[in-house]
Amino acid sequence: MAYAYRKQPVKTLYWVFQLLVLVLVRLPFWFVVNIPKSTRARKSWSLKRAILVNIVRKVSDILAQTGFPIRLPDSSTISKASGVRGVWIEPINNLIIGDLKLWAQAADVSSIRIPGYWLHKQGTNIETAAPAQPGEKVILQFHGGAYIRFSAYPKDPSAEVAKGYVKEIEDIQRVFSVEYRLATAPPFKPANPFPTQLLDALAGFNYLVNVVGFTPQNIIISGDSAGGNLAHALTRYLTEYQDSTEVKLPGTPGGLILLSPWIDLGATTPAIPGGSATRFLNTDYIGDQTKGDALYGKTAFSGPHGFGILEANPYISPASLDPGLVVDFKKFPPTIIVAGGAEILYDSIVILKERMAKDLGDRLCYFEEVDGVHDYVTFGWHEPERINALKEINRWMQGLGVDKD
Repeated sequence: MAYAYRKQPVKTLYWVFQLLVLVLVRLPFWFVVNIPKSTRARKSWSLKRAILVNIVRKVSDILAQTGFPIRLPDSSTISKASGVRGVWIEPINNLIIGDLKLWAQAADVSSIRIPGYWLHKQGTNIETAAPAQPGEKVILQFHGGAYIRFSAYPKDPSAEVAKGYVKEIEDIQRVFSVEYRLATAPPFKPANPFPTQLLDALAGFNYLVNVVGFTPQNIIISGDSAGGNLAHALTRYLTEYQDSTEVKLPGTPGGLILLSPWIDLGATTPAIPGGSATRFLNTDYIGDQTKGDALYGKTAFSGPHGFGILEANPYISPASLDPGLVVDFKKFPPTIIVAGGAEILYDSIVILKERMAKDLGDRLCYFEEVDGVHDYVTFGWHEPERINALKEINRWMQGLGVDKD
């Protein structure tokens, strides 16, 4: 059962026990086993990487039983820590139309005030939430975590993506990350199912356009893992309803960055015989997509809609092999997909790439590191793959136009 050791004092005792076993038993065992290259999950990996992947996998397993050992910032408050640039994002219920409105009504969710965090390039003197400068580009980032964990907070582990952007991308002076609401399911009180996170993402885009003053075409939407799913969904909504006469949406983004996107939440691509979902279980740190964190995340995210909504919904699973799925990307902006050749989600990402390529042509850029694990851009130790991906994103952004109006 997920989060079986969530309550204190069992939670602390479980962490202490697991850490002791990790240090005294698992680490020595992994070290010995991985000394020969022939016994590593990938012969091309270094000894350090082989051990670190095992460590991350084990810590992920522990988190699935306990949750984080300390409370992280969430959508209810803004952290007051020194140097943290937090702002409130106002609700946008007036911008919810079409299927999104129907899904929100079915789930009994609405847009509410949520936090967002700015991260600035070192050496800049831009004030928090300062008005956009003419021609300034900005990245709107959504973190990963299966829709059930992590935070937009700049000191959260997932913030390594935003930090990489402001350091390595020449045209970006600041990144804005939305603290979207996380979904929960039993043994916790069920809350924030789909499309809660899409409502929060839409509010974040609206904030950048109508509060800070960015031209929509100068906003690059980005997301890693589940955040990639959310970045795709927001882009789909903004482009699908861009010509709506019912409501004036904030506009459409100038580009889309998808880092190891969790892009089929249904059962089809994980069930491919001999596919990446089983073939790469020993080379990735995320586990079986039919149980553990993945199953809990799908349960919490689907909520009252049930698992059926995960199979053929173009907003949720555009890489699904379900025959009922109808999806295209004809209105999408230039897009870059970053993938790892050792990740469990590899098959679904390749399917997404092929489908997007049919509609976008040379407006789609695909970058793959053959030895990359899932969401490797979030790991400072995953070099040189991490820096290679960031440099490729930087090159890709040089080709994007700038709207100076």
